[in-house]
Amino acid sequence: MEPRIALDAMSGDHGPAVIVPAALHVLSTNDDIRLVLVGDQNILNEMVGKQPDHIKRRLFIHHTTQVVAMDELPSSALRNKKDSSMRVAINLVKQREVDACVSAGNTGALMATARYVLKTLPGIDRPAIITALPTIKENHNTHVLDLGANIDTTSEQLFQFAIMGSVLTKAVDNISNPRIGLLNIGQEEIKGNENIKEAGRLLANSNINYIGFVEGDDIYKGIADVVVCDGFVGNVALKTTEGVAKMISHYLKQEFNKNILTRFAGLIALPVLNSLRHKIDPRRYNGASLLGLRGIVIKSHGSADILSFSQAIREAIIEVKKNVPTRISDQLATLLGEKRRDG
Repeated sequence: MEPRIALDAMSGDHGPAVIVPAALHVLSTNDDIRLVLVGDQNILNEMVGKQPDHIKRRLFIHHTTQVVAMDELPSSALRNKKDSSMRVAINLVKQREVDACVSAGNTGALMATARYVLKTLPGIDRPAIITALPTIKENHNTHVLDLGANIDTTSEQLFQFAIMGSVLTKAVDNISNPRIGLLNIGQEEIKGNENIKEAGRLLANSNINYIGFVEGDDIYKGIADVVVCDGFVGNVALKTTEGVAKMISHYLKQEFNKNILTRFAGLIALPVLNSLRHKIDPRRYNGASLLGLRGIVIKSHGSADILSFSQAIREAIIEVKKNVPTRISDQLATLLGEKRRDG
């Protein structure tokens, strides 16, 4: 059956101006999916325009009258925006009219609404945000969670994050036994707070492929397939990474534009620079999963362009085809059963 994906077409920094072209692009390159644009039908119909039959039969518009603002409080969105493109897209997942939804909207509102509407999987206390980051190993990414959904977490919740990250990585990257690392301030057993130490003990006593504590720079070495942390640490690490990448790009441009000689050097180095830009281009890694819900929800960067939002849609397609929520539920049930027997 063709995966059906609902797109929150009105949210994000650019709204339909990016999301509609991204939808058309994905449909033109994937002939086995259906997309539902959720939002103002007058705006969307005009932007979609006339399309070939093979696009029209797989593209639908679901009308809504409201939009969740990027700076709107999650509580306000839940109470007052029941006909928003975000809420309705998630409702369609709940009603099983679609298999997943993708939104570039307000992260807090998206998480709160998704959790309220879809609920968490059995055995999962809280959902977590996960995304892939590039590493120095060729064709290898590291999935990191949580990236901001949970500021305070217990050791048991970190253990749950590890299970969810392991299942997602196994499904998406086809890794049979993903290596799980726990982010800490050192690799020694005595390092870290009691919460981290206890999470390490839980992981060490499970059948998960736990490799121990890892440090921040290990994320990009590719020594782990999944790195687990609480949302406060994860979000700071992610934003710091993005800031460093922008700083390096800024100084490279500045240095190559200093004079004629540096411009010439830049011209010679252009193939190398283009290759580097392609490997670390954040648009290629767009699409963070809200793991632990009874449905698939993908968060795109609010500032996503067409290429970037297209990647978020593709992430949703992969997770639908791999049936990630059911895999997480099954794996968790197995581990909890083992813990009860051992206890």
